[in-house]
Amino acid sequence: MSRRFPRNAFLRAFTVLVMAAIGSVAAITVGASPAYADGCYTWGRSLSSGMSGEDVRQLQIRVAGWPGYNNTIVIDGIFGAETRDAVVRFQQAYGLGADGIAGPQTFNKIYSLQDDDCTPIHFSYAELNKCNTTWAGGAVSAATAKANALRAMWRLEALRHALGDQALRVTSGFRSTACNNAAGGVSGSRHLYGDGVDLGSGPHSLCTIGKQARYHGFTGILGPGYPDHSDHIHTDARSGTLWSASQCF
Repeated sequence: MSRRFPRNAFLRAFTVLVMAAIGSVAAITVGASPAYADGCYTWGRSLSSGMSGEDVRQLQIRVAGWPGYNNTIVIDGIFGAETRDAVVRFQQAYGLGADGIAGPQTFNKIYSLQDDDCTPIHFSYAELNKCNTTWAGGAVSAATAKANALRAMWRLEALRHALGDQALRVTSGFRSTACNNAAGGVSGSRHLYGDGVDLGSGPHSLCTIGKQARYHGFTGILGPGYPDHSDHIHTDARSGTLWSASQCF
């Protein structure tokens, strides 16, 4: 004679199987965590050491503010050691898994930090160019000046985050030759190249800003103690290094 499976035991077993199946689906969904599309630029693959391409170059622009003390990132589309280190610092700064691989979590954080024109959410082209609307008339082409300003903004975004996500006050950015002359700028000023940005005091003192800027890809830093820089910190991305703010450093 066959034994009947107790009804309550059957229901318990069925419930366990259903819950296990739901848990498996949920685990798969959470584990995948695909990066969502973005209005500015969407990455289609994870990036790691040894890879190259336009997607690497776009990543480098956005992590250029995380090279470490007295370092910079060459934006060349090649994922080398300096890019990996910058990705790690970016991930650490935003509480992500710091493995040096730019995957969905890293891209989603970048997407949350940028507007549809690729500028970081706390800075704008208009803020970096109070001279004209064309970006023309400087020491480089308009396109190059604008591209340099975009890179400067991502360095500023990193600096802002490192200073507790409090506002940075931009007092001057790109200048044409005419605007530079009117402002009393020196010939050869980095403002003519689009990467020169002056910051005024605000939530932080000028010296606090200048000292922290040394960790975020700025190779030119001039401030209090340097002639005509008592009321602002000048930052840029010149070739070589020039830090001069004797009242701070």
